[in-house]
Amino acid sequence: MTREAQSIAEPASRPTLRQALEFAVAWLFIHVLRALPRRMARAAGVVIAAIAYVSHGRLRRVGRRNLELAFPKMPASQRAAVLRQEYRHLGWLLAEFCQMSTYAQEYASRFIRYQGLEHYLGARDRGKGVFVLTGHLGAWELSSFYHSLAGYPMGMVIRRLDNSLVDSLVNTIRCQHGNRVLHKDDFARGLIGAMRAGETVGILMDTNMTPPQGLFVPFFGIEACTASGLARVALKTGAAVLPGFLLWEERERQYVLRFGPELTLADSGDSEADAASNTALFTAVIEETIRQYPSQWLWMHRRWKTRPPGEPPLY
Repeated sequence: MTREAQSIAEPASRPTLRQALEFAVAWLFIHVLRALPRRMARAAGVVIAAIAYVSHGRLRRVGRRNLELAFPKMPASQRAAVLRQEYRHLGWLLAEFCQMSTYAQEYASRFIRYQGLEHYLGARDRGKGVFVLTGHLGAWELSSFYHSLAGYPMGMVIRRLDNSLVDSLVNTIRCQHGNRVLHKDDFARGLIGAMRAGETVGILMDTNMTPPQGLFVPFFGIEACTASGLARVALKTGAAVLPGFLLWEERERQYVLRFGPELTLADSGDSEADAASNTALFTAVIEETIRQYPSQWLWMHRRWKTRPPGEPPLY
């Protein structure tokens, strides 16, 4: 069995009736949006996202709270507009995900372009592996898929979905052109092996963690528990780390897959201090990009859920 096949193989346990029904709904949903013309699919995605915005009050409240924490000086009306625009982008992303298995590179290049590809190629050609630092920003699912369409397949660190059937369905789409998934339950070993093989792995590094896997570093001026594994593995292997985000450019009416220059990592010989310093660096890069594109980040995630000892909850 190939590594890609191993990555998306289903657990051997027999699925429950509920899992089978959820899979059937997900399969039907994906195939219905896939069958529509892209413009219609994106419009349908926006409608679905608008319904979700109205019907899921808890997520809306989390989004508002996060925007208050991140942009305390922003007028409430502007924060509300950012949150509504975020749902529009999520609706588009939903449509793109359902449609992307039908995309060929020539077709996708009509609405996606590269910027800074030379940064990625230079880092890749060093031969020590590449970590693409990214987050739940823009069209993150489409970014790795388009990169594989262009002939640059990569690994992705993914949390397993609770429904193994849906997990397999989603990962089959992600891996259609050579991508592979690395599950978080095999995080460190998978990353070290990939870097030693000179591969590329994308890391979504903007989610809440808990100690000891996470370290507290500033994010919008508030201590946020953040995964430190990328910082530790990058120094251990000598792999390159560079930012990569697929963002919607309103003026161009298209997505831009933008790679930044390779980041310079702290390497003082004090492994814990370096892990903290580099994790803070990675988080600052993500924050800077969010500040430039605030309506394209996933504000409904409770990013500051884990608090330093003695601090009260923020939600």
